[in-house]
Amino acid sequence: MARPLVAIVGRPNVGKSMLFNRLVGQRLSIVEDTPGVTRDRLYAECEWCGRKFDMVDTGGIEPSTDSEILLFMREQAQIAIDAATVIVLVTDIRTGVTAADKDVANMLLRARKPVVLAVNKADSTGPSDPAVYEFYSIGLGDQIPVSAIHGHGTGDLLDECLKYFPEDTQEDEEDDLIRVAIIGKPNVGKSSLVNHILGEKRVIVSDVAGTTRDAVDTVYENEFGRYMFIDTAGIRRKSRVEERVEKFSVMRAQLAIERADVCLIMIDARDGVTEQDTKIAGMAHEAGKASIVIVNKWDLVEKETGTMEKMRKDVMRDLSFMSYAPILFISALTGQRTNRIYELINFVNDQSSMRITTGMLNNVLADAQARVQPPTDKGRRLKIYYMTQTGIKPPTFVIFCNSRELFHFSYQRYLENQIRAVFGLEGTPIRIIIRQKGDKE
Repeated sequence: MARPLVAIVGRPNVGKSMLFNRLVGQRLSIVEDTPGVTRDRLYAECEWCGRKFDMVDTGGIEPSTDSEILLFMREQAQIAIDAATVIVLVTDIRTGVTAADKDVANMLLRARKPVVLAVNKADSTGPSDPAVYEFYSIGLGDQIPVSAIHGHGTGDLLDECLKYFPEDTQEDEEDDLIRVAIIGKPNVGKSSLVNHILGEKRVIVSDVAGTTRDAVDTVYENEFGRYMFIDTAGIRRKSRVEERVEKFSVMRAQLAIERADVCLIMIDARDGVTEQDTKIAGMAHEAGKASIVIVNKWDLVEKETGTMEKMRKDVMRDLSFMSYAPILFISALTGQRTNRIYELINFVNDQSSMRITTGMLNNVLADAQARVQPPTDKGRRLKIYYMTQTGIKPPTFVIFCNSRELFHFSYQRYLENQIRAVFGLEGTPIRIIIRQKGDKE
C-alpha cells in the first residue's frame, strides 16, 4: 500500500517552502523572498506520531497568468493535488485573505480532497491573533495558525493531517530503493529524461537555462526495480553563477550527488565533453559514486560509419580518470535506448556494493606481486603484508605494508587494475587506503 501523501499548496510567497523544510526537518527546498523560486514538485519523507508519509512542496499557484513558467508551475501543483491524500493550503496572516487565496481554495474544493488550512507567519506566542478569524471567509472551516520560522503550531497541523490518513497496515517496504542523481551542465536534457522515464511532465522542461532549481526527487518502480530519480539543476561554471538562487541550486545538486547511489552524468552529443562536463564528472568521482556517462541528443548528430565508436573513444579520453564508467548513447526526446538505463543502473549499483573476501583478495595480491615486484628505494623494498575490504559504495580496500613512502602511486594503480581485472567492479571508483606497520588505526 502506498504511503499517504500531504501536498503543500498556496499562492506565491506565503512560506510554503519554509514550512515544508520545517515539517520534514531538512533544508531541501530553496527559500528566498522571490516569487517563483520553487517550480517543480519536491518530495520528502516525513514522520509524525509513528506514521511515515510523504510530503510534497509545490510552486506558488497563480490562478490567472499568461507566463509559461507560471502555467507550468500551476500544472505541477495540480498533479500534486490529484495524487494527495491530504492538502495543506498555506496562507499569510500578514497580508490577510486575498482574491488569489479564494481562487486557490475554490480550485481545491473542486478536487474533493480533505483540505487543512494553515495560516502562516503567526510568529507571536500567546493568544491567537484576531486576524486569523478573517480566514473563515475562504470557506474551508477552521484554520491552524502556524509559524514556519519558529515551528509554532506545526504539531497541531500534522495532527490534523493524520486524521485523514487511511489505517496503517504496518507494511514495511524493504530498503531496495536505488537513488539515482541526474547531473550535468544546463540544457543537456536532464529534465527531459526524467519526464520520458515517468511518462508525464514531472519536471518543467524549457529551453531557458536554469529552469530546474531544486533537486527534484521522484520514486519510480518497474519490472527492473525501485528507483528514486533526482533531477538536479544544471551546474554552471562558477564565473557564470551570479544569481543567489542559482548558487543554492548548485549546492542542491552537490548534495544530490552525496545522497545518490548512482550518478547519471549527462553530456550533450553535439558538444562532446566540455571542460564543465569534466568538472561535474569529477564531483561524482570524488564522492565515490557509481556512475554512468549518458550521451544525450544522439538523434541530432549526423552519423557516418564508426561515429559512435569515435565518440566513445573521445569521451573515454576526456574522462580518462573515470574509465570504469559505462557509456550509453540515448535520445531523451525520442526514447532511443532509454530502456537500457535501468539494467545499467542495477549493474553499477551491484558492482559498487560488491564484497570480496580477504582470502580472495590476498590470492590476487600474491599473483600481482609475482608478476610485478613491489618498488624499491635506496635498497629498501616495499613489503605488502595483506589486503582487506573495509567498505562498499565505493569498494574500499586497506593494504598493510612496511612503509607508506615506498608505496608509489603507480603501484597502487597497478593493484587497482589487477583487482578490476579479476572482480570487475565496473562503473564504480575504488578507494585504496595504505597503512604501514605501527599505525594505530
